[in-house]
This record gives sequence, structure tokens and C-alpha cells, in this order.
Amino acid sequence: MYKIKKVLNHNSMLVINKDNNKEYLVVGKGAAFGKKSGEDVEIRSGDTLYSLQEVTERGDAMEIVQTVPPVCLELANEVLNKAETVFGQVDRSILFPMADHIEFAVKRIKKHEQISNPLTDDIRVLFYKEYKVAQCIIPMLLERLGVEIDEHEVGYIALHIHSAINDEKVSQSMQIARVVRDCISLVEQKTQKKIDIMSLSYNRLMNHVRYMAARAISGEKLKLNMNDYMEVKFPEEFKMAAIVCDEIGRSLKCKIDKVEIGYLAMHISRVTNDEITND
Repeated sequence: MYKIKKVLNHNSMLVINKDNNKEYLVVGKGAAFGKKSGEDVEIRSGDTLYSLQEVTERGDAMEIVQTVPPVCLELANEVLNKAETVFGQVDRSILFPMADHIEFAVKRIKKHEQISNPLTDDIRVLFYKEYKVAQCIIPMLLERLGVEIDEHEVGYIALHIHSAINDEKVSQSMQIARVVRDCISLVEQKTQKKIDIMSLSYNRLMNHVRYMAARAISGEKLKLNMNDYMEVKFPEEFKMAAIVCDEIGRSLKCKIDKVEIGYLAMHISRVTNDEITND
């Protein structure tokens, strides 16, 4: 059983668990309709209960709930509901930093201070499913707040969704997207040619660098060593891959295992030999 501490609006309220005396946020359509502070309440099956003991990248959950408009909490909850239908179980604690980001984005847009994110295209490709889910917020924001968000803001929401389905912080997802972009740029610079972003090889290269960066951060190592073969078969691509691995290691502030060089060289050889288009 829970006791209502504060009704935020018709769809959200703060409650206290009478067994452990801990505070929670309840969000759901009509969850707090007709309710009053001090009342005992059961959580309905369609409502979502969020612990306010969470500490996020953007601050304590309790602090965020006290400063963010309830509608932003509702919007974040609906985005997570959509994510759950696509990915299955998600980490609901991401609601708080996502709601905080939504509120900040709405303020920027109303002041005509919309941002430009150079990594948006990379996020769209790297986190394709997350980006598709994040797009659900476009009509919701327009309907409820009269605000139109662009692809850059959708990209940031996609990172929050990715964080909700992976053991990865939003800042870490952003860092990996930046590493991928730097890698692609370095390959283009070395070959003096533009890589076709619509090609399958480009997509494979991006995803390989993404998981390579994640392995470096987690300390996971590949078992099969292709270095000797790739160094002989594709010497230029192997040299390029070694340079890229060094750059990625510096960017992530961790050591890239030498075994990664051969695998990266293989993906570089695909885009440089098969699917590169001249500018």
C-alpha cells in the first residue's frame, strides 16, 4: 500500500511506500485523477512506479522531479513505453535524465536556440532502432506543448533510449558516436575519398567501430587474431587501422587491444576497395 505525498497532475503523483517509507513517482494516464495528498492508494496495473532513490548523470531523481514539469515526465514515460514494445525490458531509471533533457530542449526551442549536432547522422545509423523509437516524441511534443523538435533533438532522445536498453551511460554512447565519426573522417582523409554513407560496408564499419570502442571500455578481448593475414593481404589498410586504433585509444583514454587492428583493417578494406565514391 502507498500513501500519496503530492499530486503533480492528473497523470502523475509522488507516493510513499508504507512498508519501507521510501518515495516513488507514479506515472500513467489518469493515475492521479481525483486523488488527494494523504490518501492511501494502490498502484494500477497500467501505471509505472519509479524509485526516487536513483542518482543519474543529470542529478538525483528527487531533484529532477521537483524541477521538471510533470508533462515532461509523462512524455519520457511514453517514450519508454514505446521502447519497451520494441526492445522488451528497458531500464526505466533513464526516465529522469530523459525528462530533464526534454524540458531543456523545449526551453531552447521556445527561445529559438535549437542546437546542431554533427553526430546526428552517425547516431541515426549506429542506433537505428533507437532513433526510430525516439521519433515518437515529435507528434507528442507538438500536440501537448506546441513545440516542433528537429532531427538533432531526436538524436539525443535516441541516446537516452540506447542507454535504457544497454548498460551504457548517455555520455558514453555520445563518446562512442564521436569516436565512430572520427574514425570515418580519418579513413576519408587518408584515402582522400568520401565514403558512401548509404553503403552496406559503411554501415558495417560504423557498427564494428562502435563495438570495438565498447570492448575497449569493458576490457573484453577478441579471441581470433587476424593481424598477420591482414598485414600481408592489405598492408595499407592495416597501417590505417593501426593509426585509427591509436586515435580511438587516445580518445577513449584506454588501450585498444592489438588484435582489433586486423578486424578493423578488414572493414576498412571493404569500404576503400568496394564502395567508395569520389567527391
